[in-house]
Amino acid sequence: MGSNSSRIGDLPKNEYLKKLSGTESVSENDPFWNQLLSFSFPAPTSSTELKLLEEATVSVCRSLVVNNPRTGNLGALIKVFLSRTKELKLSAECQNHIFIWQTHNALFIICCLLKVFICEMSEEELQLHFTYEEKSPGSYSSDAEDLLEELLCCLMQLITDIPLLDITYEISVEAVSTMVVFLSCQLFHKEVLRQSISHKYLMRGRCLPYTSKLVKTLLYNFIRQEKPPPPGAHVLPQQSDGGGLLYGLASGVATGLWTVFTLGGVGSKAAATPELSSPLANQSLLLLLVLANLTDAADTPNPYRQAIMSFKNTQDSSPFPSSIPHAFQINFNSLYTALCEQQTSDQATLLLYTLLHQNSNVRTYMLARTDMENLVLPILEILYHVEERNSHHVYMALIILLILTEDDGFNRSIHEVILKNITWYSERVLTEISLGSLLILVVIRTIQYNMTRTRDKYLHTNCLAALANMSAQFRSLHQYAAQRIISLFSLLSKKHNKVLEQATQSLRGSLSSNDVPLPDYAQDLNVIEEVIRMMLEIINSCLTNSLHHNPNLVYALLYKRDLFEQFRTHPSFQDIMQNIDLVITFFSSRLLQAGAELSVERVLEIIKQGAVALPKDRLKDYG
Repeated sequence: MGSNSSRIGDLPKNEYLKKLSGTESVSENDPFWNQLLSFSFPAPTSSTELKLLEEATVSVCRSLVVNNPRTGNLGALIKVFLSRTKELKLSAECQNHIFIWQTHNALFIICCLLKVFICEMSEEELQLHFTYEEKSPGSYSSDAEDLLEELLCCLMQLITDIPLLDITYEISVEAVSTMVVFLSCQLFHKEVLRQSISHKYLMRGRCLPYTSKLVKTLLYNFIRQEKPPPPGAHVLPQQSDGGGLLYGLASGVATGLWTVFTLGGVGSKAAATPELSSPLANQSLLLLLVLANLTDAADTPNPYRQAIMSFKNTQDSSPFPSSIPHAFQINFNSLYTALCEQQTSDQATLLLYTLLHQNSNVRTYMLARTDMENLVLPILEILYHVEERNSHHVYMALIILLILTEDDGFNRSIHEVILKNITWYSERVLTEISLGSLLILVVIRTIQYNMTRTRDKYLHTNCLAALANMSAQFRSLHQYAAQRIISLFSLLSKKHNKVLEQATQSLRGSLSSNDVPLPDYAQDLNVIEEVIRMMLEIINSCLTNSLHHNPNLVYALLYKRDLFEQFRTHPSFQDIMQNIDLVITFFSSRLLQAGAELSVERVLEIIKQGAVALPKDRLKDYG
């Protein structure tokens, strides 16, 4: 490091880093710190380059782990950083580029060191390293025991109080990233931590008063999606090799941490690392999600989750109940817009799920929006491209649909929103379709994909639950949506017959050989029959509650009436088949009376007339 530009490969031999991690103590007032912090090198711009940086500096970090109990140099570095941050706000106002640049570099080194310290030692050892000073080996100062808490408070102040300008953008990113690193202790423990650094310092003491302000700032960072400053705004002039530490470094750290903390990688395909247009927004979102999902302490509920659960719209003038701690207000319209625009990343989808699930103010606001298609369409697109998404992202999108479809108002309104030319839906040209019919198409497609590929019962059940939630409110189903409902039933019927045949053959084979273990066809049959029953309940619910609104579904039902014949007398389906059988019989009779060679238009006309003529009390409600 130092004033000369460095390459990553040269870092293990760098004289300043060797002195920092060596056996010699460096006073916090030593001119050495100005030399150490005056570095610039081509920064990592990808997770691969960030990994190279970590590999290049790990020997330095390990050397400091060994020597710090005697030298206290980690504590000295942190004190240098803390003393500089006291003047950071003034430096930003005075445009003191060099001072901010060096302060950022100090925090960057601290962050790199912390990553290795957290990986290689227990939390107790880590806390001890913050207490060592320049004394006899292994001794520590009693008045230095809160240095870690002071650093965390300083980071929170930096995130919430320093104005976001071109010259402060990168240090803001680094402050958020350092907090994410602090909170990564859980990654190295199999058991759930309830007493950790985060519980000790972030949920009580000096950091606690910053709770609502921190959560609000992180949310606004996500909402605003501020891009990094252009090259001309850097602290030091850009170098011909693409150098300049700050701009690239922020982006590189964000990309690398996204790779570490993303929920992806366990589905059919690993999630591709997105182009980070706003490292600050991305890192803020990650920190927010980590804070929200910290476990409660033994004696203290998670205050960050409390803040996320209770914040209100700036338009809401009602007072907060005195029982709600850490409450604040935020612009819901801006939040809604950002959530609609950012659903390509699984962390943004996780935030949407968290807010819908835990904050009733947000849920009520979103369900009252008249432009719900802006939110629902990105969620449907996630499910539509299931092959390209990781399973976590798909599950979260599906659970969001489940939450939305629990609301009758939502289920009614989606059939009133007419969409034109859905370009990403490639199976068929959809020039005009309701949002409700499109939702049905995408969910059915997800079920069919799951049947042929992943065979995940959980996914099946949740897809069918979403359709079941909606079924009583189906209105004016698109003919293609109606066809796909019946086609899915046809697919299930064929699968049922195939498993039944295999079970029969297996049973015959077992009579002649007692040695060969049998596949559990009975269990397979139970699963497929459970899914078939759910499909019949969905069709039945639509016919019972909104028959006259759905001539296309009746048409598709009549066209494939033979499919249902085998289930009329099946003991598992007799009850639920009564209404479906009645509808098929009633409308088949009317079509017979109308004569042969009927056009599609004429059949639909007869169905519409019949729907009015069929007494509603003849259909039993099995809800």
